[in-house]
Amino acid sequence: MTILTLDPNMFIAAAPKALRAECAHLTPAQFHHRYCEHSGPIRVGDWSPAGNRSAEFTATLEFADHLRTVIATGSPVAAMTSALYDEGYPVEILQFHQRRTAVGTATFVQCECNGRRGWGAALADDGAESTVRAMIAGVNKLGA
Repeated sequence: MTILTLDPNMFIAAAPKALRAECAHLTPAQFHHRYCEHSGPIRVGDWSPAGNRSAEFTATLEFADHLRTVIATGSPVAAMTSALYDEGYPVEILQFHQRRTAVGTATFVQCECNGRRGWGAALADDGAESTVRAMIAGVNKLGA
């Protein structure tokens, strides 16, 4: 697993228009703290492709008292939404935006969980990992 770094201003520039408007007053450090921090009740542990096909992956989610491994083929959004729902986090993805950058894939998701809405963002080597990390950041920011 590789978490990539990017010029913070370039990362923000990759965000969808609605999020850029929402965070226009934030410094890059404030943006990272608000949308990308991975502190909260859920963490992504191990991450790896699950086979030779690029649409397969394995993610280990760390909850307060246990681990859960998600193995999926296809959409990381569908796999994560289902896994989180099973764990008591009924998350819905309202908006999804993903862009390749010079150093990886930036993903921005607007989530709703338990009546609260907010954005999560992440940058990683590939689109699936970036998606999973952005979803977890979004759910954690909603105080799941």
